Amino acid sequence: MSAPDNEPSFRESVDLMFNRAVALMDLSPGLEEKIRVCNSTYTVRFGVRLRGGIQTFTGYRSVHSEHVEPVKGGIRFSLGVSQDEVEALAALMTFKCALVETPFGGSKGGLCIDPRQYDAEEMERITRRFAYELAKRDLIDPAQNVPAPDMGTGEREMAWIADQYRRMNTSDINAAACVTGKPINAGGIQGRTEATGRGVQYALREFFRHSEDVQKAGMEGSLDGKKVIVQGLGNVGYHAAKFVSEEDGAKVVGIIEHDGALVDHDGLDVEAVRGWIAKHGGVQGYADAEYVEDGGKVLEEECHILIPAALEGVINQGNADNIKANLIIEAANGPVTFGADDILRKKGVVIIPDMYANAGGVTVSYFEWVKNLSHIRFGRMQRRQEEARHQLLVDELERISRDSSINWTLSPGFKDKYLKGAGELELVRSGLDDTMRQSYQAMRQVWLDRDDVEDLRTAAYIVAIGRVALSYQSKGL
Repeated sequence: MSAPDNEPSFRESVDLMFNRAVALMDLSPGLEEKIRVCNSTYTVRFGVRLRGGIQTFTGYRSVHSEHVEPVKGGIRFSLGVSQDEVEALAALMTFKCALVETPFGGSKGGLCIDPRQYDAEEMERITRRFAYELAKRDLIDPAQNVPAPDMGTGEREMAWIADQYRRMNTSDINAAACVTGKPINAGGIQGRTEATGRGVQYALREFFRHSEDVQKAGMEGSLDGKKVIVQGLGNVGYHAAKFVSEEDGAKVVGIIEHDGALVDHDGLDVEAVRGWIAKHGGVQGYADAEYVEDGGKVLEEECHILIPAALEGVINQGNADNIKANLIIEAANGPVTFGADDILRKKGVVIIPDMYANAGGVTVSYFEWVKNLSHIRFGRMQRRQEEARHQLLVDELERISRDSSINWTLSPGFKDKYLKGAGELELVRSGLDDTMRQSYQAMRQVWLDRDDVEDLRTAAYIVAIGRVALSYQSKGL
C-alpha cells in the first residue's frame, strides 16, 4: 500500500484539491490566499523524566483558520506526526466544520510518539506535560482552541487533558469544554465514541436515498446486500462496518488490517473479528475467513463499497487503476491521494469525500461542547414531558378502541416505542443524522447543478470555501 515516489504528499494533495475548487469560484486573489494559508503552527519540545532519565518529545498544534472561534481539531499520537501533516489536517478541519455548519475554525495537533512503547502511567505524565505546554499558550481553551481524540488518542487522554487544564484554570466554570471526546463521567456525551462511524453510516444512507446518485456509481437499490470492504478496523472502521452490516443489511466481505486481511464473500462477523484483533493484535490466525497476507491486494477486490478508515494515502497512483469498487467513502482523513482521485474519477468511481464522510466526530464534539457550556444533559428538561404528551394520545386511542364497535388494537411494540422519550443518545443521533443529510444536500446541489463540477469532493470544497469566504467578508476582509 506504499505510494509511488512521484505521489503528492498529503499536504500537497489538500492544496491541489483546494486549487481545483477555487479555480471554479469567483474569489479575489487576496481572499483566496487568506483562506488557503495556515494561520500559525506552534512547535513544542519538552522533556519528561521517565525510566531514570529525561526523554524529549516533539509536539505540534496548528491553527489553520480563525474565521470563527474557537478552533477545533483532534490531537494524534503517532511517530508519523509532522508539521506538514498537522497543517494539512487543520486545513481539512476548517473546511469540514464549514461544510457541516459547526461554529469552529480548523486546528489540529500531534505528538511524535508511539503510545505502545509506554505504560499508562508514563502516557499520563507525557500527555499532561504536552497539555500544559499547549494550555499556557491558549492552544487549549474552551473559547479559543478545543482539541478532540484522533489517531492514538481516546477518552483516556482527553480526560487527562481536561483535568490538566482545570488545574491550571481553577476558576473557569466552563473548563470541561476545553476538550471533547471525554468519558461520560468526565463531561462527555453519549454517542461520541461511535460518532465518526455512525456518521459514515448516515452518509451512506443519504447517498442511497437518491437513485440518480446511486446510478452514477453504477449501482441500484439500497444498502441492503451491498458488498463492503473496510480498510482499518479501529474505532471508525469498526463502528461503520458494524452499523451498515447489522442495521442496513450490507455484507462486509473484506477487512484489511496492518498484518494482512480477511476475506469471506458470504460476509464476515465484524464483532468476532474485532474481538480477535483485540486479543491477538491483528487478523492473522482468525479461523473463520480466508487470510490474505498482502492486505493491500484486498483493496483491489471487487465490491460495491470500499471504506478506507485508517491512514492517508492508501489509495494512490500505484493502485488506483486496480480499484474495482463502485463507491469509495473516505472514513479516514486523506485516504485517496490527488493523483488517485483523478484516476478514479475518470473510471467513473464515485467518492464520498473525507471532508463530509468523517465529519460525525466533529459534529458530536460540537454537541458535547454545547453540553459542557450549558451545564445540562441533553433531554433532561423535555424527556418526561414528551412521554407524558405521548401517553395522552395512547390513552385516547385505547379509549376509542374500547368504545368503538370496530375491534382494533395497537400494533405490538408500538406503545412502548412511542412512549419512550428521547434521551441524550437519541438526541445526539438525531442531530448527527440531520447534519449529515443537510450537508449532503448542500454538496449534491452543487454537484448536480453545475456542469463544471464533476465530483462530490470538488462540490464539498466549493460549499465549504464559500462559507469561509462569507465569514471573512462579514468581518470586512
